Amino acid sequence: MSAVEAVMKMPVNLKFFSRENLADLVYWRDPKISGAVFGAGLVLLFSLSQFSFISVFAHLLLYILVGASIFRLYKTVLQAIQKTGEGHPFKTYLDADVNISQDKARQTSDIIVQEINCATQYLRHVLLIEDSFDSLKFGLALWVLTYVGCWFNGLTLVILGYMAVFSLPKVYETNQSVIDSNLAMIQSKYQEISSKIRSAIPIGKKKEQ
Repeated sequence: MSAVEAVMKMPVNLKFFSRENLADLVYWRDPKISGAVFGAGLVLLFSLSQFSFISVFAHLLLYILVGASIFRLYKTVLQAIQKTGEGHPFKTYLDADVNISQDKARQTSDIIVQEINCATQYLRHVLLIEDSFDSLKFGLALWVLTYVGCWFNGLTLVILGYMAVFSLPKVYETNQSVIDSNLAMIQSKYQEISSKIRSAIPIGKKKEQ
């Protein structure tokens, strides 16, 4: 089965975007499907880096329209020759439920509001120096980001992040024991250094509850 056929057999409802299915994609459970999705997304991102969004969006829909037209014409001619009554070749997709339920929309909005509240509280925490060490870490992170912004533009970082999503989980799964041991050692050293720095900062410590 080719990659195109594999993608054609993928689930066609919103349940495809469940956590389990997305995990299967990034862990390459089915290399044909993961490869097709990864390749298509990478081509799209590289196209956006070279051309305007409107141009890429219009060309993408045009290619889909032409491809669907050719495929339907081919299936119609094939059905006429074989005298079969399979009907519309995209009937499965036409019958698929693509509506977003009110419950799902409400759950999504609740999650978004919760994340916004967490981000607002964190910014207040670090910008108003509630804890000097946390503010120091935040300032160092911003300082590093100023150099990252000079080296890469936003879309380049998106491309690198997209490639990392499809590579790092599989690398971690393959070398989990080694990575976990190294991360544990790094975390131990970080906590040790953090405690020393916190004890050396005389002001701006967050009060214990």
